[in-house]
Amino acid sequence: MDTPLIIGLGGLFLVLLWLGGTYNGLIRLKNHTNEAWAGIDTELKRRHDLIPNLVETVKGYATHEKDVLERVISARNQAAAARGSPAQLAKGENALVGLLKQV
Repeated sequence: MDTPLIIGLGGLFLVLLWLGGTYNGLIRLKNHTNEAWAGIDTELKRRHDLIPNLVETVKGYATHEKDVLERVISARNQAAAARGSPAQLAKGENALVGLLKQV
C-alpha cells in the first residue's frame, strides 16, 4: 500500500472518531438537560399540590386571628370606657395587655 493512502485513511479514521465522540457528548448533554427539566417539573407539581394545604391552613389561622382581634377590640373599648377608680382602670388595661399577647 501507498504511505499517503494509509495516512489519509488514518486521518479519516481520526475525524470519524472525533465526530462520533462529539455526537455522543451532545446526546449525553441533551439527556442531562431533559432529566434536569423533569426534576424541575416534578418540584413545580409538588409545589402546586401543596397550595390547597396552605390555603386551608391560612383559613383556619385567619378564623383564629379574627376571634383574637375581636376580643382585643372589645377589651380596648372596655379599657377606654373604664372610668372611676384606679383598680377598674388597671383591670381593663390588664385584660387588654393579656389579649395583646395572643396577637
